[in-house]
Amino acid sequence: MKLLVVDNFDSFTYMLVDYLQQAGAVCRVVRTNESWSQLTDEPVDAVVLSPGPGVPGQAGRLMDVIEYYHQQVPMLGVCLGHQALGEFFGAKLIPAHRPMHGKVSLTRVIEKDVLWQGLPTEFDVTRYHSLVLTDMPDSLACTAVTQQDEVMALRHQTLPIWGIQFHPEAALTQYGLRIIENWIEFVLFRNKKTDSATSLTIEYA
Repeated sequence: MKLLVVDNFDSFTYMLVDYLQQAGAVCRVVRTNESWSQLTDEPVDAVVLSPGPGVPGQAGRLMDVIEYYHQQVPMLGVCLGHQALGEFFGAKLIPAHRPMHGKVSLTRVIEKDVLWQGLPTEFDVTRYHSLVLTDMPDSLACTAVTQQDEVMALRHQTLPIWGIQFHPEAALTQYGLRIIENWIEFVLFRNKKTDSATSLTIEYA
């Protein structure tokens, strides 16, 4: 399976790539400020939006990449990538309860989802962010939250698109590799089917 990993200039990008490769993916990493042809010319099975500094609107071609791919292939956004997906579909980005840079938080699953297959309903995650999504539109479902009810994960209601605010690749995140494996397994499963993404999400979850 071929993935495009959009690198938002983050030191964690290649740790995330390592997890994706362990899960069976072949990754092509392209920085978000590269030419449009570099980001779009080669066919891919799915797109991963990496963590990164700043805010989505200032992250090179990040929002353009979402516009281009969101109706074509599955997407997974991590940290900044998650925030970008949320903003793209109409959620708002606001300051978090407090800045969380390298901090571990307990996260609670509130909605059944592909990503949480085989996981407990509560687990520790590592966070590197000071902004969070709020005012989620009807098109997005929040599937996991902190103890302060801050959004830690989202899923699009009709498209195969997911976002996670925390860093699954961080050493202190529990079940991080399993989360990535679950997503990869779903993408492989989906690519073998011709049903709609919505029904597949429900079936697989």
